[in-house]
Amino acid sequence: MRRFLGDTLSDKLEKVVSMDRFRSGRSLSPLRQAEAYWSALRTDDDVPLRSAIDPRGLENILPYAFILERIAPGVARFRLAGQHLTELTGMEVRGMPLTALFTSAARAEVGAVLEHMFDTPAVAELDLIAERRFALSPLEARMVLLPLKSDFGDTSRALGVLVAEGELGKRTSHSFDVTRSQLRDLNGEHTVPPAVVEEVPGLAEEPASFDGAPHLRLVASRDEV
Repeated sequence: MRRFLGDTLSDKLEKVVSMDRFRSGRSLSPLRQAEAYWSALRTDDDVPLRSAIDPRGLENILPYAFILERIAPGVARFRLAGQHLTELTGMEVRGMPLTALFTSAARAEVGAVLEHMFDTPAVAELDLIAERRFALSPLEARMVLLPLKSDFGDTSRALGVLVAEGELGKRTSHSFDVTRSQLRDLNGEHTVPPAVVEEVPGLAEEPASFDGAPHLRLVASRDEV
């Protein structure tokens, strides 16, 4: 069992290494582009509206982009998703929960990240790695989640980007573990979810770093248009 804590110096140094472990900058560029677009839509330092998202503004990264809808505490489903996610899962993910992309061991952490992202609100960024049996070689990925408001004014939507690097192999269904998660509030400060799991001596794992923690298919249900 794990207790999520703030950064120590060693944690911070480890995260600097993890930021550089990807083989190219390809996985970072779409994330930075999405966050820059999201930031440009903000007014009065607030979260942008879902209705303000225009696919033309994300044209260069549409294969990696998706829209989430919060449907329960710690649960969000795909409303729209780019082709890259279809390639990773081997199926259309629209309507599926975000946690369907993750291993059972990672889902609790992903749920905590989602809940904190919507409630704070905050920007979430995750480093991921696919289960070994699902990849010919290590398949690494980066994900960013950017909170959005619905037309009702509640923060219950999110713009996301997921970019994976490595051999997909013939088997196209991949489940990811979280190797690092980070949350930043709207002022850019690192933040942590309030949920804490006490460590059980003798059964503890290494603490997880938790700073706080193509072609887009524009097919939406009527209430999303």
